[in-house]
Amino acid sequence: MAKLQSLDPSTPMFAQFKEKTGPIVLANTFVVPKERTEAFLACFRRQAEFMKAQPGFVSLQMHKGTADSSLLMNVAVWESTEALAKAFGNPEFQRMAAESPDDIVSYPHIFEQIDV
Repeated sequence: MAKLQSLDPSTPMFAQFKEKTGPIVLANTFVVPKERTEAFLACFRRQAEFMKAQPGFVSLQMHKGTADSSLLMNVAVWESTEALAKAFGNPEFQRMAAESPDDIVSYPHIFEQIDV
């Protein structure tokens, strides 16, 4: 299973699930050893198909770092933190997440849009 790390140690993702807000963006940066990229993406695609079918899901995009970077970043839009938390906690998703390669590090964080 991928190792979860907090992008902002003062606000871990599970604490963010308690904030009832929406719509939200989940930005999840993954550190993926280059030789594991295809295996990781195969697992991620299965997880993404599951998430796309969940209530409250809006959209998802995966991005790759440039210049031979080992970073991938998922940007997913959800109607609310509640919808994301429910989907994330689903036993089927947790089973799929456990299949992710162990040498992946994940930095998920939830954001909400602000006016500028």
